[in-house]
Amino acid sequence: MVTWNEFTEAAPRIATIFARRHEATGNLCMLATLRADGSPRISPLEPRVWEGELWIGGMPNTTKFADLARDPRFCLHTATVDTHVGDGDAKLWGTVHHVDDEERQQRYAQYLFEQTGMDVRGQKFDQFFAADITSASSVEVVDGKYLEITIWKPGAPERVVRKD
Repeated sequence: MVTWNEFTEAAPRIATIFARRHEATGNLCMLATLRADGSPRISPLEPRVWEGELWIGGMPNTTKFADLARDPRFCLHTATVDTHVGDGDAKLWGTVHHVDDEERQQRYAQYLFEQTGMDVRGQKFDQFFAADITSASSVEVVDGKYLEITIWKPGAPERVVRKD
């Protein structure tokens, strides 16, 4: 299990690009999950980094959370609006696990209220998913000429491939 904090230490380049793109889009990302029949599903999502972990949360009882409850594997991609990828983009792969800790859920609800104004305080979360990051990659244009692809897997340093 690799938490967000552990990921940022192990893969600082990818984490920086992810954080930059995440913030630039108002926290919007695209979440890939697997449907019951095994086909892929892509859904918009606003993941949050809180208490050192990446949280995959959102509107309850949606199909994306049913997917994750059945098969915890995911891919999270920063929302890309620039076809030239001038500001980079990043992908995280991993699995989620439900955190059934009501005190922690209530701290998160307070944090969410303070950040967004959405008030879910006092509610129990049936689906409160923390992400375990299993690999990541990013792309970034350097000097307006080169595409640098950075790849990371746990236990190894980031690896950069440059394409002309």
